[in-house]
Amino acid sequence: MKALLIISTADTMELAGKIASTLVREKIAACVNILPGIRSIYRWKENVCDDSEWLLLIKSSDENFESIRSRIRQLHTYETPEVIAVPIAAGDPDYLNWLHAQVKSLP
Repeated sequence: MKALLIISTADTMELAGKIASTLVREKIAACVNILPGIRSIYRWKENVCDDSEWLLLIKSSDENFESIRSRIRQLHTYETPEVIAVPIAAGDPDYLNWLHAQVKSLP
């Protein structure tokens, strides 16, 4: 099992909190940090958008990526929510052991 940092955004604090608590409660994420006040500039349906969002930094394992992606899509208000993953190449061994102990492994 490899550790991942999964990144997503939400348009409200309420939605960010709902996603974060669901992922942790269901043991598919060990921890989710919510960072307020980010500004996202992006192209959507031929328009350039400039929106305030909340950034979610989701710590989990590669085994749980598809479950997290699916859950975010179920809960999210966006038609196409951001769900991208970056492998955690290195980290404090105690933290990484804690992370893996918090998430359920697939059968």
